[in-house]
Amino acid sequence: MSEDLNLRVLDARTLRGLAHPLRMQLLGALRRGGPATASQLAQKFGESSGATSYHLRQLATYGFVEDAPEHGKGRERWWRAVHQGVRFDETLLRDPDPAVRGAAALFMHEVATAHAQELSTYIGTVHDWPEEWYRASDVSDWTLRLTPELARELDTKMHELIESYRAQAPEEGTPETEQVRVHTHLFPVRTD
Repeated sequence: MSEDLNLRVLDARTLRGLAHPLRMQLLGALRRGGPATASQLAQKFGESSGATSYHLRQLATYGFVEDAPEHGKGRERWWRAVHQGVRFDETLLRDPDPAVRGAAALFMHEVATAHAQELSTYIGTVHDWPEEWYRASDVSDWTLRLTPELARELDTKMHELIESYRAQAPEEGTPETEQVRVHTHLFPVRTD
């Protein structure tokens, strides 16, 4: 992946700061929806503003979010995401520290849960979208027989292809333009 994507590489310390379901939701909301206050995020996720405020401060401590003072009026504190995404180092799943392995497993589980929720939401609202978007959407899966080297090559090529579309993205406000989510999952399975 290109380094100019503004990605945060997770290490054992930052992983512990992020690996919490609400923190991951808050960070995702700020990345996709832009700056917001703790109260706005509390309402969105059905939490107390005290809880969202606490977790936003924790995310700031670990460098995931920062103040967005240009949005604030009065005493409201606005927050924004610092990075466009995170890069997960799979070696964290094999870290000698069980706390790090636990945080890595929680992080991966929460990512999978978020992906499933996003897909379910789209499927449940598919008829709310214009037909052009319905035809442009995809829910597919494939099963291939690959070596680890071929699987890594496929993963790299998928990421490169997706990133090539970032450079082509229309400007904000271009008619018929929407944010789209692309999930990739590539993992081995055992057959009986």
